[in-house]
Amino acid sequence: MGRWRPPAQASTALITRAGHDRLKTELDDLWRVQRPEVVRALAAAAAEGDRSENAEYTYRKKQLGGIDRRVRYLSKRLEVLRVVDTAPSDRDAVFFGARIILERISDGVELVYRIVGPDETDAPLGHISIDSPLARALLKKRADDELQVELPTGPTAFVIVDVQYD
Repeated sequence: MGRWRPPAQASTALITRAGHDRLKTELDDLWRVQRPEVVRALAAAAAEGDRSENAEYTYRKKQLGGIDRRVRYLSKRLEVLRVVDTAPSDRDAVFFGARIILERISDGVELVYRIVGPDETDAPLGHISIDSPLARALLKKRADDELQVELPTGPTAFVIVDVQYD
């Protein structure tokens, strides 16, 4: 079996203002703080002599490679992202940036989600990607609409209780 994998599906290039600022801060921290520290530690490890058996040197090389990969990714990604910081004209329908309160029909549990860009998803906070099956099913729906979504756990029915924008 080879190492080839099909290319990943292109993700939506939308992001909230807070998410964009967070990515810029991360890039700045990686480039100005973390990378120089790792380079100094790598130079110190290299000065210790034989690099073939130097675990610190090997670790720092891998760490530097990881930082450089993330810096390269963030630099390219920030160029193509489009910041969405205004609410849509129809504030009653679900669009990017909406905070949605859903009720799962099977057990009546209320769930709160916010539709954000794929670069800022955070499950514990309820931030779901606009590319996710649930977000795709929610788009353009309104309060009191019912929907059926095919989730990894199986088909699930929801009712939209409320749609809000910050």
